Amino acid sequence: MNGDMSVIISGFGGQGALFAGILLCHAAVVEGKHTTWFPAYGAEMRGGAVNCSVNISDSDVPSPIIDEADAVIALNDASQEKFEHKVKSGGFMIINSSLSHLKTKRTDINYIKIPLNELAQKLTQPAFVNVIALGAFLEKTKILKIESVKEVMKEMAKTVSAKKAALLPNNLESIDFGANLIRQQMVTA
Repeated sequence: MNGDMSVIISGFGGQGALFAGILLCHAAVVEGKHTTWFPAYGAEMRGGAVNCSVNISDSDVPSPIIDEADAVIALNDASQEKFEHKVKSGGFMIINSSLSHLKTKRTDINYIKIPLNELAQKLTQPAFVNVIALGAFLEKTKILKIESVKEVMKEMAKTVSAKKAALLPNNLESIDFGANLIRQQMVTA
């Protein structure tokens, strides 16, 4: 997919919503696109509400603020509740069905429900729900190449602690796993 894409990624602190947004932005730069990343934090650090807005475009992005998003990735029920109304008509919402059992409210958007926590636990550990969701998003939209995100992950691994760098193989596996969920139509879309 070429053109513009806006996405809101939301969860609670520690789920990696901001990291997923940073990966998108860096990958957009790798592909020569324009991008913005706008984070918002809750009252507490870990466990508080957190989200980021990411714009990706072939041309200048006039504002980092997103009034209506092409997509929302909701990593918990509070995120679904808060951002469901922000999805453009015709857009989609990825919902972590492990942590959100809310009824969907709209008929003009598509919902992709993925039991991210259970899948991450089977794959590696719950810490990778964000990267699985990101893989699903990338496969659904084709706005960026998964290989570009992997390249960014590999570069970032060189600048972080050895403990975090050791997670690189799991991150690479998780992004492919998320993309395969969409490719193989293994989730409700």
